[in-house]
Formats: sequence, C-alpha cells, structure tokens
Amino acid sequence: MNKLTNTGRISTVLVILLLVSLWFFPMWRIDLAAPQYPGGLTMTIWINDIQGDVDVINGLNHYIGMQTIHKEDFREFIYMPLAMMIFIAMGLGVLAWNRRAGYYTWTLLFLVLASLSFYDFYKWEYDYGHNLDPNAPIQVPGMAYQPPLIGYKKMLNFEVLSQPHVAGWCYILAGVILVAITIYEYKKSRQNA
Repeated sequence: MNKLTNTGRISTVLVILLLVSLWFFPMWRIDLAAPQYPGGLTMTIWINDIQGDVDVINGLNHYIGMQTIHKEDFREFIYMPLAMMIFIAMGLGVLAWNRRAGYYTWTLLFLVLASLSFYDFYKWEYDYGHNLDPNAPIQVPGMAYQPPLIGYKKMLNFEVLSQPHVAGWCYILAGVILVAITIYEYKKSRQNA
C-alpha cells in the first residue's frame, strides 16, 4: 500500500508547524564577548532580517577591515521565506495526496534546501572573514576573522559563539523528523510488500 501511515501524516503536520516558527523566532545567534564589552554583543539572524547589536559590530569590524552587515545585502532574505512558503505548501500537497512517494520527495527537497542553506551561510561567513579591506587601521598578517558556522572560536580578544536559535532548532528538528519518518515509512512499505 502506497498511502502514508498515520505517523507519516502526523509528522507532516508537525514539520509544517515547525517551519512556521521561522517567521516568529530567530534562526541563528552569534554572540561575541570581550573584556571591553562585559555584557557581550549579540546578532540574531531571522528568516528575513538581522537584528541585535549589528551597528556596534559593524563599527568594530571597520577597524579590522571586515565588511559592514546590512539587511539589504542579503538576497537570502527574499529567497528563503519564498522557498519555505513553497515548501510548506508542498507539505499540504503531501497531506492531500497521502502517498509515500510524495513524502520521500518532500524529504529529499528539504535535504537539498538545507544543504544549500548551510553552504550559503558558510560561504558568506568565509567571504566576510577573509575578504578584508587592505587599508584597515588594524592589520594582523595571516589573520582571518571568519566566524564559526557552529560552535566557539577565539578571534583576537573576542570570543565568538555561533549556534542555532529557536527557529534554527525547529528547522533542524523538522529535518530529523523527515528523515526518521521516511525511513519508518520505507520499512513499513517493505513489510506490507
């Protein structure tokens, strides 16, 4: 039987709800700590915006030649919401069609989209940390300032922590559910064959 199990249908609704969280919570958080900023600095990345201490971070980055961060410079803030809306609509289509093949395709598309998103974020961080102004007031030969994609890094006197925020964890959980339920549905289909 090619129909989704009840578990598959419930997981589809759950994944859609998890992805809706992208419009209500930040996806990513980057924290910076240094002796001169005892309270630390924070930048949060939403599906369509950057918030937090962006102006202060831009001011600091000027001294080491890093590019300034402006919401308008990110095409992703247009494409990502559109891609997620299409993906959510596809999830509704999977529910309506109620076939395992649709769920498998939906999972594969999610994995491709997630991989492209993480690669794009990594590429931006690499360019941001390596493409420095040669006329910057402070220059440390051989030093790059690429923030970590995930995790901790020490850069000069700053400690940087980069990690998923609420919607980022929801996005990751959605992917885990999709993969787990795809495996579950496949095994169920083999048992019923």
